[in-house]
Amino acid sequence: MRIADRRHHWKTRIKNWLPVCAWASLIFFFSTDHFSSANTAQIFGSLLSWLFPEIPAEDIAPVHGAMRKLGHWSEYFVLAVLMLRALRNETGKKWELRHAGYTLVFILLFALSDELHQTFVPSRTASFGDVMIDVVGGICGIFWMVWYGRGILAPLTSRIKKN
Repeated sequence: MRIADRRHHWKTRIKNWLPVCAWASLIFFFSTDHFSSANTAQIFGSLLSWLFPEIPAEDIAPVHGAMRKLGHWSEYFVLAVLMLRALRNETGKKWELRHAGYTLVFILLFALSDELHQTFVPSRTASFGDVMIDVVGGICGIFWMVWYGRGILAPLTSRIKKN
C-alpha cells in the first residue's frame, strides 16, 4: 500500500469513527455529577415554570423524569445511527445484518459500562431499567437506519413530488 493510500485510509477511518467516539464521550460526560437528577431538576423546573406558568409544582417532577428517560433513549438512538454509519462506510456496503448485531452488542456493553460508571458518582445511581431504555433506543436507531437505507423514510418532499 502506498503512503498516500495509507494516509487516505487513516483519514477515512478517523472520519468514520470520530463521531462515534465523540458521541460516546458525550454520553460519558452526561453520566457525571453535572447531569444528576438534582442538578437537572433545578434547570428543568425553572424552564418548565417559565414556559408554562400555570403548571402545578407537583406536575414538574414526573415530566422531568420522563425527559430524563427520553434523554437516555435518544442518546443511544444517535449512538446506534453513528455506529451503523461507520460500519457501513468501512465496508462500503449498504447494509449487512452483522452490522446490526455488532451495533446492538456495542450498545448493550456501552450502556452497562455507563451505568457501572454511575455507581462511582456519588450523586448518581445505576439502573438496569436505564440500560433497557438505552438498548431500546439503540434498537430503534438500527431500525431507523434500515428503513432509511431502504427508502421507507424518504423525505416527505420526494413523496409529494411523485404524486
